[in-house]
Amino acid sequence: MISLTIYGLDQFVVGKLSHEMTSALADLYECDKEEIIFIAPESMVFHNGVEQTSWNAVVKVEAPKKVAVLQEDAAKLITSLVKGPTINVQVIFSYFSQDNFYESLNPDYPRFIENENLVNFEEEYSEDIEEGEGDDQIFTGDIFKDFNK
Repeated sequence: MISLTIYGLDQFVVGKLSHEMTSALADLYECDKEEIIFIAPESMVFHNGVEQTSWNAVVKVEAPKKVAVLQEDAAKLITSLVKGPTINVQVIFSYFSQDNFYESLNPDYPRFIENENLVNFEEEYSEDIEEGEGDDQIFTGDIFKDFNK
């Protein structure tokens, strides 16, 4: 698994970057797209007491040691794609041994939620309820009538 945690950018921006970057990173690392995830913590970047969010982004890449040889190419790719929504980018790489990686995947469900496997549920309600009945009624009485008793 390769994870990219991006600090200093809005979570929705990171979501868009994830969509744009996943295939390119999978191609570079010669891995399946399911091995790449993005993490967007609610975060702010500061320098000398001044907020730098959206001006400076910090990308932390955690990956298996075997892909360390691709670090320079990965840094160029990440920097070029993240520079769109920010001005300055720092990329930090951390590598781990596969011996230090564990996961538990449920075989009854897809690995990730994607547009192709989304299920939309519409709230069911009884057609027997007539207009003016049920919990959605506006109270028009005096709510304070017994307050001072």
